[in-house]
Amino acid sequence: MIPRKYTHLVFALIMASFMSCIMSFVVTLINLGLTDGLLSVWLHAWSHAFIVAYPVTLVVSPLAKRLAGLLIVSD
Repeated sequence: MIPRKYTHLVFALIMASFMSCIMSFVVTLINLGLTDGLLSVWLHAWSHAFIVAYPVTLVVSPLAKRLAGLLIVSD
């Protein structure tokens, strides 16, 4: 298993994977429609999207957690 100190890296990897997968598919589908080459174009787009999404997630997630903390009222 992966040591706890790498939680932020694993979280960013999982989040970037899901988000880049879903968003690249939706945008590819909107742009191309249901065509024969959709799968290969989408996988190509996903590979490029993930390369951007992972470092962005690493940088932005701490800020998002802090902002969420400011919006949440303590009980």
